[in-house]
Amino acid sequence: MSLGSTFKTLSDPQRREILMLIKKNYRMSAGEIADAMHVSPQKLSYHLKLLKESDLLIESKEKNFVYYELNASLFDELILWLKQF
Repeated sequence: MSLGSTFKTLSDPQRREILMLIKKNYRMSAGEIADAMHVSPQKLSYHLKLLKESDLLIESKEKNFVYYELNASLFDELILWLKQF
């Protein structure tokens, strides 16, 4: 993904809220995120898809659950890029 598409993904307040929730809890399942945000699974699925496509989230599967956590290396790259200004 390009830097432009990453920033476009970050421009949505709900996606930023998802990232903050995951940051606070380290990792969360889609159900936990949907419950915390009071959104439908369909709406959440759309946002999670965009966050994964932008490499902002890492998805891991354990038994019957899918967990999401922040992709720390991408955030490190973004911070380094921003610091040059």
